[in-house]
Amino acid sequence: MRFHSTPIRSLVSALLVVFACASAQKAYGQVKESADAGGLVVSVGGFFSYYSVGYGPHRLAGFGGFVDAEPKGRPGVEAEIRDLNLLKPSDNVHVTTYLIGPRYGFHQIGRFQPYVKVLLGDGEFNFPYNYAHGSYFVTAPGGGVDYHLNRRVSLRLADVEYQDWPQFTFGNMSSFGVSTGLRIRIF
Repeated sequence: MRFHSTPIRSLVSALLVVFACASAQKAYGQVKESADAGGLVVSVGGFFSYYSVGYGPHRLAGFGGFVDAEPKGRPGVEAEIRDLNLLKPSDNVHVTTYLIGPRYGFHQIGRFQPYVKVLLGDGEFNFPYNYAHGSYFVTAPGGGVDYHLNRRVSLRLADVEYQDWPQFTFGNMSSFGVSTGLRIRIF
């Protein structure tokens, strides 16, 4: 079929140009940066913690570290170690926990990124005057907020945990603590 009429030829040409431009724009809008396309985000960090331990009137402080592994857009895993051995009372009570579990980071709001986690693991408890040392199962639901300074570095503004020690020697023990620190994205 031949088009002898110039208005039809002009209309078809114009439609082809519009379609080509619209398609190119749409394809351009779907392209992701290669550094952000899928994959796993792994971060490490350190923190300072202050805890109210449910064994007597003890308030303990200490340091810890964590590793987060999160597939983009899906729940990830957090592993942490915390050693509460600062501000030890004269009776030498101190606590160390080794926890791991699922972590979910919500969508970033500005530079803030809230998250929740449920960790499980081992808690080591040193009793007063080194009378005994016990190892117990610990559950620790919690959450917090990270503040992104740039693509790689975040401040862990607040990380709150409620620890439950259901098999503690003298019955169920619970602890509550707050941590703050630094998180660095490795890849």
